[in-house]
Amino acid sequence: MKKMLENLSLNKAVIEDLDSIWNILQQAIQKRREEGSDQWQDGYPNPDVIKDDIYNGFAYVVKQNNSDIIAYVAISDKEEIAYNDLVGEWITDNQYIAIHRLAVSQEIKIKGLGTWIMLEAEKVALSKNINSIRVDTNFDNVGMLRVFEKLDYHYCGEVLYRGGMRKAFEKILLSNP
Repeated sequence: MKKMLENLSLNKAVIEDLDSIWNILQQAIQKRREEGSDQWQDGYPNPDVIKDDIYNGFAYVVKQNNSDIIAYVAISDKEEIAYNDLVGEWITDNQYIAIHRLAVSQEIKIKGLGTWIMLEAEKVALSKNINSIRVDTNFDNVGMLRVFEKLDYHYCGEVLYRGGMRKAFEKILLSNP
């Protein structure tokens, strides 16, 4: 497993990556549907959302062997307005990175890929001198909830996002891990 993770790289997405990203997101949408979830079943995310991510500099792709795109994640340093109305309490009031739309290819199974992506997102945050990451996910997204627990994300409460309540988490990063 570790060897497979060594062949990965996190790269800023470019508009030419859109079709590959959309393919991966469609797989994730289908997987959530098969799991009985309503997450991502309402036309979101869609190619326009991904284009916005790319143009805003939030879009990242995971490449295997520096060629094939196998995952996507949005890493945003823009304020997430929905997070202002948390039912609960954030750990800090500091600037933060928000992680959205993490999706992995269902064609290539790499154990630990979601965890690897979140650790890489932490590096992106630290490179911007931001020491806080906030995330949210559906109550039934067991895979992401496991990743947050494994990486010591602190449950902060619930946030209304896209018409539904989500579990919200924050992690404070050490400047010199």
